Amino acid sequence: MIEEHDFHYALENTRVVIQPQRTIETFGSTSFRFLLVSELLDQVNVVRVRGGRIEAERPRIVAPQHFRKLLLDGFGESAREYADAVEKLSGVAQILRYGFELRKTDLEQNLVHDPLEVVVARLEEDMRSRNDPMDTLITGVDDAWEVCLLKFTMDLIQRSAGGNVDEWKRRGLI
Repeated sequence: MIEEHDFHYALENTRVVIQPQRTIETFGSTSFRFLLVSELLDQVNVVRVRGGRIEAERPRIVAPQHFRKLLLDGFGESAREYADAVEKLSGVAQILRYGFELRKTDLEQNLVHDPLEVVVARLEEDMRSRNDPMDTLITGVDDAWEVCLLKFTMDLIQRSAGGNVDEWKRRGLI
């Protein structure tokens, strides 16, 4: 289980280098490709690059008190703790009045023997040249990488919420 100070450290040290150009679809599922880069704490100039996909199912309107029941397939205990903490923050819960089924899939990881800044610059250049609107590049904390990934996802949900709600209103669903 992740300690509270590690949890907060992970949240404070999650940085999105490349934000996806698209947001979460209102009436369909959405899949984002991520690369999460983190320094190993016990080795100098060695970083771990994790890659995979985050799949967000079609948003559904749910009450904030049900946020904890958010399905987090493939996520570990630290990610569930983060979801629980978000539910308890009333200011955030007011924004998150709908839920997603989140899954992380196609997970790969590699160790790279270069400084973090060099690896991030190389990945950023490659990702920008691909110009895939669903790509994201994140730096975070190695031991709590799932918290970093879930923080990115929650920020993306907040970024998508306005458009999703507007679309529901246009269609007379709320």
